[in-house]
Amino acid sequence: MAAHTDSGHADADSDGHTNGHPTGERSAEAVRRHEAVRAAVAQGLVGPATPLVALLDITGIQTSAAALRAAFDAVTAPGTPVLHAFAVKATPLVPVLRLLHNEDIGMEVASPGELALARAAGVPPSRTVLDSPAKTPAELREALALGIAVNADNPQELARIDALVGSAPATRSPLGLRVNPQVGGGSIGALSTATATSKFGVALRDEGAREWVVRAYLDRPWLTRLHTHSGSQGMPLELMARGVAEAYGLAEEINERAGRRQVDTLDIGGGLPVNFGSDVHTPTYEEYARLLASTVPGLFDGRYGLVTEFGRSLLAKHGVVLARVEYAKSAGGRAIAVTHAGVQVAARTVYAPESWPLRVAAYDAEGRPKAGPEVVQDVAGPACFAGDLLAEGRSMPLLEQGDYAAALDTGAYYFAHHYGYNSLARPAVHGFGPDGAGGVRFATVRAAQTIDELVAESGGAHADALTGLNPRTGKTQKV
Repeated sequence: MAAHTDSGHADADSDGHTNGHPTGERSAEAVRRHEAVRAAVAQGLVGPATPLVALLDITGIQTSAAALRAAFDAVTAPGTPVLHAFAVKATPLVPVLRLLHNEDIGMEVASPGELALARAAGVPPSRTVLDSPAKTPAELREALALGIAVNADNPQELARIDALVGSAPATRSPLGLRVNPQVGGGSIGALSTATATSKFGVALRDEGAREWVVRAYLDRPWLTRLHTHSGSQGMPLELMARGVAEAYGLAEEINERAGRRQVDTLDIGGGLPVNFGSDVHTPTYEEYARLLASTVPGLFDGRYGLVTEFGRSLLAKHGVVLARVEYAKSAGGRAIAVTHAGVQVAARTVYAPESWPLRVAAYDAEGRPKAGPEVVQDVAGPACFAGDLLAEGRSMPLLEQGDYAAALDTGAYYFAHHYGYNSLARPAVHGFGPDGAGGVRFATVRAAQTIDELVAESGGAHADALTGLNPRTGKTQKV
């Protein structure tokens, strides 16, 4: 069965409707979400004084982590070393990383900040991978000192690693090189990393590049890993698998020419697309693992250790942005619900709605799913520009003042990536799970940003820094 890989809306929504008609079906995730929304309202996590909150489904996250492990276990030879490393950029929140660490998921980091978050979550260096196209000498030095796996992005970076390896005591870091198989892009160009001109990795089909890569390994016995990552949302699974096949073939060539198994681990990246059209999880990790097994059978026969770097697919469907409707109005005959969720928590959707449409569910003032006839309406955010819309021309039960709009599938790359437009403060993030007595228990993941914190972050302690500078002398004068 072909997997659904685009980012558009499927026919069925999360509350059992297909093109406006009830189906009578509700997923377990939808039921948990409904319970959590009502509990968040009842417990005062959201309301008139706190009109915006983000919620994370702990049970859902654990279920996705288990599905990932099971899918690859089913196709991998027993005893094969496998590290599933979560792409921290997807949801850079320390409690989330700790939860995943407890679910036997490692971390893939791409900046000093992400590394610091992984360490704060208690993730050991041996379960951490550093990928970035712009690593500084200091970053490389720290990673090698800690024993973190490093994938070099280009020949200049490899030269830096040469110098560090040659001048320092032996590192415990597994070291590799990222290659771009140049197999093509998906439907979202900005997220396609295997195009002819992608900025990532060594472009394998450029003239002389493949031979340079092979020689780089033959000259460096300590290069033991090979890394590729072909894309993300909007990328067909078949194209992702082709990228992995290219890397596998290159590893086989390196080992044959070396006369030994020099490359012992393949880092195949992540990038499993997410269905943003319904609660259905498609494509699944199982589908992808089986496709890889049929496309690249030698990948799983035990000769190579494996690293994966999934991000969005582990978290996206387990997050909700819940916003109170501050005002309900109309313009040009169109109903408009003005909420507190907009560009600051959903920048991708606001600026590129065709690529990143979100489902929006309607709840009443008590947090119960709204019923009633569907009305074409806009769901607007609080920012001061006309395009700040979570949804435009969407058919759904009419949102009224005091109701709640829930932006679904926002657990990755949304509320954890705050955009400070209009100096809108970051919302609180709460995880939710069963309380053992039939109710819902919440745990704070990130507290809401206070106005004092916002002022401090915006240079409040340096209010006179510019007015106190004498423009004629360039010296600071007393004020």
